[in-house]
Amino acid sequence: MDGLDQAYRVGVRRACAVLEFSRTSYYYKSIKINDPALRQRIREIAQARIRYGYQRIYVLLRREGWLVNHKRVYRIYCEERLHLRRKRPKRRVSAAHRRHRSEVEKIDQCCSMDFVADNLFNGRRIRVLTVVDN
Repeated sequence: MDGLDQAYRVGVRRACAVLEFSRTSYYYKSIKINDPALRQRIREIAQARIRYGYQRIYVLLRREGWLVNHKRVYRIYCEERLHLRRKRPKRRVSAAHRRHRSEVEKIDQCCSMDFVADNLFNGRRIRVLTVVDN
């Protein structure tokens, strides 16, 4: 726009009309505030409370007295890459707390069971529950 003003000696109103550009957008000045203290506080909360997402962090900030918008908290939360936390998959949670098996000394003291599936000669499926004495 500034180039049109100087090259063709036209006003802002005329230049915006030719380009079909809103004058309010031309005069808009961004007021994005880069607050390092807020960014640091969000990082501290996320490290202290690992399971908290941006919404809970937003609530904690409001309780502490920060006058901050939830959209700003989300933007900083994503910029700091706090949403990419390493979590153990659920399938490994039970494996992490497994106890060692005791030694079997007698018959019928410990059994294992499992389903076995197969196809018959005519294409029908058969499922069998197998029980094995360890």
